[in-house]
Amino acid sequence: MSVCNQCPRRCNVDRAKSTGFCNVPEFFSVARIGLHQWEEPVLCGKNGAGTIFFSGCNLRCVFCQNRAISRGNLNKPPMNADDLAAAMLDLQKQGAACIDLVTPTQYALQLVPVLRAVRPKLQIPVVYNCGGYESVETLRALDELIDIYLPDCKYFSNDLSCSFSHAPNYFSIAIEALAEMLRQVGDPVYNADEMLTRGVIVRHLVLPGHRNDSIALLRALAERFGTKRFLLSLMSQYTPDFSEPDAPKELSRRLTSFEYQSVLDTAAYLGFSGFSQAASSATATYTPEF
Repeated sequence: MSVCNQCPRRCNVDRAKSTGFCNVPEFFSVARIGLHQWEEPVLCGKNGAGTIFFSGCNLRCVFCQNRAISRGNLNKPPMNADDLAAAMLDLQKQGAACIDLVTPTQYALQLVPVLRAVRPKLQIPVVYNCGGYESVETLRALDELIDIYLPDCKYFSNDLSCSFSHAPNYFSIAIEALAEMLRQVGDPVYNADEMLTRGVIVRHLVLPGHRNDSIALLRALAERFGTKRFLLSLMSQYTPDFSEPDAPKELSRRLTSFEYQSVLDTAAYLGFSGFSQAASSATATYTPEF
């Protein structure tokens, strides 16, 4: 890879010599590998998802719960392609329900040869678990290598995406990325154990003070795609524990039950299927140790 333009940031930097917005080099910087029980039930099974948490991120969310690794400043030994492939096979041996690639966007193109090599040896699905700010061109390189896409769809408002995640035109970019994901993997497919083997789950975190943006986002998704082509995971787990000191004032509190329920009601009215969370999820307890 000469210069990196694989995400919408198009930093045009040579990551062998310097870093772009994601703040990680060309080699794989991996923060954590292990079984993880706190993904959606259709991804976890009895043993958990086999998560591989990558360092760095092409978003800069002011409330990021993985800030310890998302800013790319983790001091861990690099991994090469063979190491990463071996880690995937080891997770499968441990009984993982899937291979869950967490925040992989900055390594999408580097993952292509790894996945091509390891896919014939995997009997479990590969999940691309991302922030939604994806390049359609890069996603096309992953065609037939990813079984399940798990993108966030964070904001409808461009003002919010710029203020909260430093991500201009987030929704217009995320919705086209979602269209490409759906083209690749199609409608949800389950196995005999009711585990998801193929398809898309769209995650949306409802933020305090911004339920109307969430409602507008759901309506826009329903208008573009309908409500049966993907599963919707509506999250209430926002906690101010991770907010930056200068984050907007409304992010200094937890979500109210009214705010979350109003978005849930909209999702039900529109006809979405998927997952919701209990209020008890709004805690730092479920964030992994890095």
